[in-house]
Amino acid sequence: MLRIIVLGSAAGGGLPQWNCNCAGCRTARAEPALRNGQCALAASADGESWFLVNASPDLRQQILDTPALHPRHGLRHSPIAGVILTNAEVDAVAGLLTLREGWPFAIHAHPDVLEVLAANPIFGVLRPEIVPRRPMLPETPFEPVLACGRASGLTVRSFAVPGKPALWREEEGAAEGDSIGLELSAGGRRAFILPGCAEVTPALACRLAGADLVFFDGTLWQDDEMIRAGLSQKTGRRMGHISMSGPAGAMAALDPLGIARKVFVHINNSNPVLMPGSPERAEAERAGWCVPGPGMEFVA
Repeated sequence: MLRIIVLGSAAGGGLPQWNCNCAGCRTARAEPALRNGQCALAASADGESWFLVNASPDLRQQILDTPALHPRHGLRHSPIAGVILTNAEVDAVAGLLTLREGWPFAIHAHPDVLEVLAANPIFGVLRPEIVPRRPMLPETPFEPVLACGRASGLTVRSFAVPGKPALWREEEGAAEGDSIGLELSAGGRRAFILPGCAEVTPALACRLAGADLVFFDGTLWQDDEMIRAGLSQKTGRRMGHISMSGPAGAMAALDPLGIARKVFVHINNSNPVLMPGSPERAEAERAGWCVPGPGMEFVA
């Protein structure tokens, strides 16, 4: 069995974003049920030990809101056995600092991302003898182990997807670890996690075909959405994200692939699909997509 809990499904800044007064953020301030943390997931093969997929800046609150991640035994305990990073963006790594209180877990990431952590001394609060950093090589499946040495039952394979460097690294140019997708498997079931993706290439479509569960980049509804809203001068493609809608969008690209369940994550506050009852939400749901809120659990 493969269980995945959505800890947050919003893009960087969350919903509402602290300094944003767009329609979505105004609505979420007035309606607490719509509030959403920055994108992170938790995956488990046994329902006991969990691996976080990215560590968002909202991680402390996300753990608090997720009973499966609460301590269970003794004075100090956590069912969190590891963190798997898909990139080096602030909204993927900043939450690591929340996990600094001396509990053993492993960080799994592409070597480029591990170099980012090593170059910033603040991440030294996660002492390597307690929190080992393990390189995650593309296309090389591995089974993360628990701190006690026992196998987790979860198999992880990482792979490069079209994307771009983290915002703060753009001047350095592209690197292999800039945008990583994950294939998680347990009990014969497969789930894919792609919180950032700029294009569905033929190779990626072939990889996702027939999957039991796919979590996919839902940053923007349309490519020029933030320009139209007056929030930015960047298109989605400039930011390394495919749009949900349109003939070249994610919904059209994944529709013929025979995926059992499709879930949008990493959804920007400008995206109207976040609003229940919106025409965009209805269109996504008609196309077979789920727009999840925090705490929603999927079993593959």
